[in-house]
Amino acid sequence: MTAIRLRYIQRYKDRHGELRHYFRRPGYKLVRLPGKPGSPEFMSAYNAALSDAPKLPPIGSGRTMPGSLDALALEWYGSAAFRQLASTTQAVYRRNLERIRAEHGHRLVEDLTPQAVRKLLAAKVNTPAAANHILRMLRMLMRHAIDAEWRPDDPTFGVRRLKERGQGAATWTEAHIATFEAHWPIGTRARLALALLLYTGQRRSDVVRMGRQHLRGRTAIFVKQQKTGAELLIPLHAQLREVLEQTQGDHLTFLVTRLGAPFASTTAFYNWFVEAAQAAGLPPGLSPHGLRKAAARRLAEAGCSAHQIAAITGHKTLSEVERYTRAADQERLAIAAMKRISGDEA
Repeated sequence: MTAIRLRYIQRYKDRHGELRHYFRRPGYKLVRLPGKPGSPEFMSAYNAALSDAPKLPPIGSGRTMPGSLDALALEWYGSAAFRQLASTTQAVYRRNLERIRAEHGHRLVEDLTPQAVRKLLAAKVNTPAAANHILRMLRMLMRHAIDAEWRPDDPTFGVRRLKERGQGAATWTEAHIATFEAHWPIGTRARLALALLLYTGQRRSDVVRMGRQHLRGRTAIFVKQQKTGAELLIPLHAQLREVLEQTQGDHLTFLVTRLGAPFASTTAFYNWFVEAAQAAGLPPGLSPHGLRKAAARRLAEAGCSAHQIAAITGHKTLSEVERYTRAADQERLAIAAMKRISGDEA
């Protein structure tokens, strides 16, 4: 006899020894199926459950006010758009959005106006970066609200970001890099970390996953960015090749902890690397991300176009590249520009 294979079927024996069948589909209510598999009553109930089984409400929705920002956020967490984001991006968005929910989750989505959004940002004027994170999260939520027909318009449209005083993570200068290299010689884990960050221009979330399986001979390294999914083949810089060849290790990843295990998280790697920088005598505020900026700066100073830089860093827009290369050596570029118009260029 041919066995009947049906999806989402759960079987168990009750206390009387009777075999019971349930339709159990993730995100849907549990449905008991009568009769035996293959019988008309069983198949009728199964097909009905498969086609129109009512979905369970999002986790926590029973404790939220219908139509509120809380309810909208929970629905967005379960949307395809959110689930398709990289896990690291989901974690960042959740962290930022949960702060908004804690303070404004009770507000009704339909009552949100551009004036109300500006008022929320004005309350964070002393922390403009935090205010801009709020605006970004609200814009994503409102896009989902429009798609889900919660409201017909976007109240964040036309609301301007606050001007930020800082420029994000500080870019490493050549003096910083030289100081670090003088303290941490080739063969140390810290020097390997710096070389991977500086000569690939990647985020720490990608650098901690790199291993010899990603090398393409002695000429390139393959990277699939965790945040964006972009696939990059980056030529292997001679300095990085030298560091890799002189660093011992047969682990799955290049970078490991003192005990020889991969870093458990990017935060653990961040904390360790910051400590290594401080041990080298560098000032506070220099981070792994600053080396990604330094890589972009070096490429800009070498005369690379924005498209060429993006081919290394994996940035999606040229505006992002421009933001990363603001620390390019202005004096050197200005001198080169003057030479061009004065006819002194060699």
